[in-house]
Amino acid sequence: MSASPTDTLSLLLERAEGERDAAAQALHAAGAQAQAAHAQHGELAGYRQDYRQRWTESFAQATTMDIVGCYQSFGQRLNQAVDTQGHVANHADQRQVRAREGLRQAELRVAALRQLIVRRQAEASKVEQRREQRATDEFAARAHLRRFAHA
Repeated sequence: MSASPTDTLSLLLERAEGERDAAAQALHAAGAQAQAAHAQHGELAGYRQDYRQRWTESFAQATTMDIVGCYQSFGQRLNQAVDTQGHVANHADQRQVRAREGLRQAELRVAALRQLIVRRQAEASKVEQRREQRATDEFAARAHLRRFAHA
């Protein structure tokens, strides 16, 4: 015995809902990653600002080249770290956008399958109603013929 079209559609709907749920989880994870990346970027940028301010205040008159060299070297590495984290945050934003689009597509598939199931059920109901009406009409016609045959 083969599965009915409605059973097949129900299985497809169940699978699409699972994919939608997975897409929602992926969006949530991507959002959390983006938020964390932006937070870390903000912390690094804030640290860089504090570092510059401290060194400017503490060693503005410093004449020792070693100290200035250390400041500049660390400042460059800190700039690189801030820039790198900015790229990480941008990539996390892009992943979040892709995850949001994946969720939207999954939700559209679920909605389309639900709509198709409703239409198929309505069609099946109409077919059943017509069959029942034909059976009722046939029964009434036979009853009418029997009355004339006995009269």
